[in-house]
Amino acid sequence: MLGLMQNWPLLIHRIIDHAAIQHGTREVVSRSVEGPIRRTTYADIRQSALRIGKRLTQEGIRLGDRVATLAWNTDRHLALWYGISGMGAITHTVNPRLFPEQIAQLIDHAEDRLLFLDLTFVPLMEGLQDKLPTVERYIVLTDAAHMPQTSLRNAVPYEDWLAEADDDFAWATFDENTAAGLCYTSGTTGGPKGVLYSHRSNVLHAMGCAQPDYMGLSARTVVLPVVPLFHANSWSLAFSAPMTGAKLVMPGMKLDGASLLELLNGEQVTLTAAVPTVWLGLLQHLEATGGKLDTLKRVVIGGSACPRAMTEAFEKTYGVTVDHAWGMTEMSPIGSFCSIKPVYDGLEGDALYDLKVKQGHPQFGVEFRLTDDDGTDLPWDGKTFGRLKVRGPAVAGAYYRHDQPILDEHGFFDTGDVATIDPHGYMQVTDRSKDVIKSGGEWISSIELENLAIGHPDVAEAAVIGVAHPKWDERPLLVIVPKPGKTPGREEMLAFMTGKVAKWWLPDDVVLVEAIPHTATGKIQKTALREMFRAYRLPG
Repeated sequence: MLGLMQNWPLLIHRIIDHAAIQHGTREVVSRSVEGPIRRTTYADIRQSALRIGKRLTQEGIRLGDRVATLAWNTDRHLALWYGISGMGAITHTVNPRLFPEQIAQLIDHAEDRLLFLDLTFVPLMEGLQDKLPTVERYIVLTDAAHMPQTSLRNAVPYEDWLAEADDDFAWATFDENTAAGLCYTSGTTGGPKGVLYSHRSNVLHAMGCAQPDYMGLSARTVVLPVVPLFHANSWSLAFSAPMTGAKLVMPGMKLDGASLLELLNGEQVTLTAAVPTVWLGLLQHLEATGGKLDTLKRVVIGGSACPRAMTEAFEKTYGVTVDHAWGMTEMSPIGSFCSIKPVYDGLEGDALYDLKVKQGHPQFGVEFRLTDDDGTDLPWDGKTFGRLKVRGPAVAGAYYRHDQPILDEHGFFDTGDVATIDPHGYMQVTDRSKDVIKSGGEWISSIELENLAIGHPDVAEAAVIGVAHPKWDERPLLVIVPKPGKTPGREEMLAFMTGKVAKWWLPDDVVLVEAIPHTATGKIQKTALREMFRAYRLPG
């Protein structure tokens, strides 16, 4: 016997419909690529999305066609997300931080028919368009007054393109499992792979992320998503913020400390989210200028492990709570959040920060599994390291146009992370499986050493890799980007780290560099770092 409830598919455009009806006057503020601040509302975003849907139909775009965006966080980009998916096409968010060759490969692999791009990316695409035979037209996200002379195929300014349609358009109807978005991984473990989200998976993921123990969004929240719309499905914020009526503040292309601080204080932001490298820049700006965070209450940090020193700086110096999050593109992407369960109420001091460095517990709809290399389940004791596997309705079951299976016999996806899980369900990533340092048959966590090193007052950024050793197989090498004017030496760093980790974990050497390579999503690129030090030999 089936239930007698209405068949109401979970479709993305229902989110912007709800936002326009219930929170229609709530602001969406954007720092435009042209320069000025733009102010619009959820009602305006829906109207633009309807016009986009109609205009795409006029262009001959049909159900399942891929439409690419190469754009920063702005109201125009947000409207495109809803307009493209609402008429049944697939929004392919292209990461501009990839190498040009990769960008061309991904657009070609997706077989995108149209490409919407911000002004900053016009020169890039002029150099790549000959490699993109499927792209029929380039729509530059600006008006006629700012439209540059360009050789892009059938190029047109967005505002002129959009003016050819009104909002007399009905959203398409289709199954909730219909594809809605395409996002390629950053390629930290091999080449980028396409993750194809459905309407259902995105709606369920957004509902979970909005919960109080996660993003905790409401109509009273003012959220600044520094995490780009092109990075890992925007950490749900393009969906969960309109779903709850939170005010959105979009930073555009300016992600430096001074520009972010201007928006944080000027728009009275209460919640923001980004990777650690972004917050490193903000904290350095605050330290250099004596700036304050007037209204900010919470900062969500994910993408890579949040250094303990960063958490303490936000909380102790600026009174801002740090929420450590974890996930990956294949998980839509939020998989866990380090909010405090009642069992840990009363923690303070070092004990509290020992908990906060963990990646936290999963939301409903995400299941964890911890196994050894043979697939045998390992105990959740907070000590045993194992492969972290996941499954759920917003977890990828396959890659786009990729035949190789990615799930085990139980339907779990291997994240590639090595982790521990404590008896209360709190997970802590100790390393990527390819980055863990294997010394004398034991494992050393590069992440824990990096987070420890970044706590030194003279260190701006740190990375740890394994270097070949004739006796122990591998030993840790600490690579440091010092703060301006500082030169922390080997003995100074080892003395700082001594007593905080097991003695045999201490790095065998310390090297200072001007910069550490990062992936397109801001993570430390260990493959490139290992190549840099391929010929390096440890002392002695």
